[in-house]
Amino acid sequence: MTFLEGVYWDLDGTIANTELEAHLPAFNNAFKDLGIDWSWDISEYIELLRINGGKRRIEYYSKLINYDLSEDRIINIHEKKQFHYLEIIKTNCVKLKTGVFRLINELHRKKVRQFIVTSSSRKQVDLLVEYLFNGFNPFEFIISSDDVELKKPNPLPYLKAIHLSGIRKNNSIVFEDSNPGLKSSLEANLPTIFVPSNIPIVLDENIELDCILESLGDEKSMANVIKGPKLKKNYVDYSFLNDFLMSVRNAKN
Repeated sequence: MTFLEGVYWDLDGTIANTELEAHLPAFNNAFKDLGIDWSWDISEYIELLRINGGKRRIEYYSKLINYDLSEDRIINIHEKKQFHYLEIIKTNCVKLKTGVFRLINELHRKKVRQFIVTSSSRKQVDLLVEYLFNGFNPFEFIISSDDVELKKPNPLPYLKAIHLSGIRKNNSIVFEDSNPGLKSSLEANLPTIFVPSNIPIVLDENIELDCILESLGDEKSMANVIKGPKLKKNYVDYSFLNDFLMSVRNAKN
């Protein structure tokens, strides 16, 4: 029988909705501070989220509008953006998504090892985890943008996480919310559950998923399984995740 041993969590949009709440205003504050006449609105930023990683996003946009930026200037903008992001997080405006803390807590009690695999920087991740979990850190390690040369959608972040954890792939589950993240985990051959963020996306046609949820759910807000095992409770729990692993294994046999 297949049993769950490890869960790899994406951070932004999966554990907490952060893009519109913290990242976008941080970018715009950085542009203003540095005298750059850019101001991304929500629809524009959602389009830019196709480009993973803050520095890559800045570089892509500068080329898109033919605005000349040196590599040092891009780094400078990103550093200023990080400063503003950290300040915004300190205002406690970002909250855990429905059911996340409940499930993470249950997995922790069940001795399931948990990790974060994200395209955010180490500074951003450490502060966000500290604020969201109030000193309780259930994650064994974090793979951030500082830890890999290639970011999502490349599979390298998850491949590194698999190598470090030593957990077999068929005893693992990934939670993701974006096309780049899904491509990364699926190319690493990891069983993956898609839970969308508050940013609407259209899944890429070449992405085939075995489990799609509207949310993880809790006692007051029932989870909705669009694709995957049936719920035994109102919400996604340890039992549901094991059923998912079994369904993935049976589909391969």
